Amino acid sequence: MRKQSARDRLLAAADELFYAEGVHTVGIDRVIEQAGVAKASLYSCFGNKDGLIRAYLQGRHESRQTRILTGLERFDTPRDRLVGVFDVLIDYVSAPAYRGCAFYNASAESEKGGVAEEMSDANRAWTQELLIGLAREAGVPDPAVLAAQLVILYDGASAGARLDRHPEAAVTARAMAAVLVDAAIAAL
Repeated sequence: MRKQSARDRLLAAADELFYAEGVHTVGIDRVIEQAGVAKASLYSCFGNKDGLIRAYLQGRHESRQTRILTGLERFDTPRDRLVGVFDVLIDYVSAPAYRGCAFYNASAESEKGGVAEEMSDANRAWTQELLIGLAREAGVPDPAVLAAQLVILYDGASAGARLDRHPEAAVTARAMAAVLVDAAIAAL
């Protein structure tokens, strides 16, 4: 078995520590220690802590995209895929290790205009575009309006599941999403 590269070890350590404790709470020395690499490795791989935060959030974004798109493959109709986004969310927030949205968490503790905000904005734009596209496929007359409503439900479900330490908020949001989607489709 091939040993992980220093970059991969740093990312794995950052992913675990940043998600559990926060991107600014965890110092680079803890990440370096957990990764078992020299400090110079962090700087040569990522430039600085912001570069590591960017890579961490990019990895979270890519994992999230894969999780959602793969999860949606089990649904046959455009309507079911649109509501299915919430089924995928329920699965995710039900995991014992769920500690909230990595992007909300990183943004909440970061400065305006920083790397966390930039990466969070990109992740949020992807979610909005996904929902607009799914609404369009479902034949919704105004996909952007429905997508905006669903993003609010999604955000609330993510936060509620974290705060309640239970997926019920996502289950409730899924039921509400189904009502909104069906009403939007009926408006045709």
